[in-house]
Amino acid sequence: MWNPFSLFKRSRLLSASDKQLLVQAIQNAEKTTSGEIRVFVESHLNKVDALTRAQQIFIKNKMQKTEQRNGVLLYVALEDKKLAVFGDQGIHEKVGDAYWNQQVQIMLSHFKSENYVTGLTEVILAIGEALTSHFPYDRSNDVNELSDEIMVGK
Repeated sequence: MWNPFSLFKRSRLLSASDKQLLVQAIQNAEKTTSGEIRVFVESHLNKVDALTRAQQIFIKNKMQKTEQRNGVLLYVALEDKKLAVFGDQGIHEKVGDAYWNQQVQIMLSHFKSENYVTGLTEVILAIGEALTSHFPYDRSNDVNELSDEIMVGK
């Protein structure tokens, strides 16, 4: 059976240069929106499903505190081979579950070819476009409400 995560450790998904590429993708995606995007990668889920874990991380990191409730978290559990995308209330009301599920499928399609950073980057940029459509950048009052740094768990 094919395992899209089998080469994560060997591919060093989170090398310093990979992290920098992902941060650049986040910064590019956020240039045209007031929305916020974060990425969290860890080994294990801790006895919950990926979406529940993504929501826990989202809340723990106070991502729901954005002014327009338009934060999005991309979550990857390496050892457990699970992915999720969790969007706050403001953006979720605009795009819905089907959109988030589509983004997970895009990541998985890239992961099959061992293109992990490419998959994450493509989804980051797509989410940036969705955020721009519903929450365009306003130069007069926009601030970067959440760090762009990649979060890494245990």
